[in-house]
Amino acid sequence: MEDKELNLVDHLDELRKRLIISAVAFVAFFIVGFMYVEEIYAWFVRDLDVKLIVLGPSDIVWIYFMIATLIAIAGTIPIIALQIWLFVKPALKPIERKISLSYVPALFILFIVGLAFGYFVIFPTVLNFLVELSGDMLVTNFTADKYFRFIMNMTLPFGVLFELPVVVMFLTSLGVINPYVLTKIRKYAYFVLIVISVVISPPDFMSDVLVTIPLLVLYEISINLSKIVYRRKLKKEKEWEENLERV
Repeated sequence: MEDKELNLVDHLDELRKRLIISAVAFVAFFIVGFMYVEEIYAWFVRDLDVKLIVLGPSDIVWIYFMIATLIAIAGTIPIIALQIWLFVKPALKPIERKISLSYVPALFILFIVGLAFGYFVIFPTVLNFLVELSGDMLVTNFTADKYFRFIMNMTLPFGVLFELPVVVMFLTSLGVINPYVLTKIRKYAYFVLIVISVVISPPDFMSDVLVTIPLLVLYEISINLSKIVYRRKLKKEKEWEENLERV
């Protein structure tokens, strides 16, 4: 009993260490983002024909925090992924350690790709559609707060959801899931992804479709990648057992 309690304490200490490192990394990237808010802001509004407006002093502070938070999240993703890997590393086999470690940079790359897809593809398409929808009926003005909230809604969810293939590959390599389970729950997964799409996109049909289709494609890609990882896992486990038998 005492050994189990000590083991639990060690795990909790290790978890606390990983959380502290992740939190420190987030704060560090947040400070960096806060220092360069003006340059980042100028880049985001470079194509706007009008200047954004604010409705109060607090909106200015909110813009600083919003941009700095986005930078902090993007920068902390690989740190968090590495800390998760270090936490579960002792429970992994040598082969699983090598395979799962390669997913750490992939998480960051796919997060950036997701942000880029949301910003350069989804965001301008949805924004132009909504602006043109008003026609000559309305004068279009954007507050800085609403504009950057809209950007975050169109980019940050894609950054997270684009990591789905890597997460699925990682869980498959650990034996938590397999492609057969993913195929079996496909219709439920589709329903969940459609609900997510409707929630994160503006309230119009075109936006819902533009957001839904990439997510469904991502799920299908995840299934195919899971099949590849699963076959390789079975092959390497077989080789590992054969080598043990020879020894």
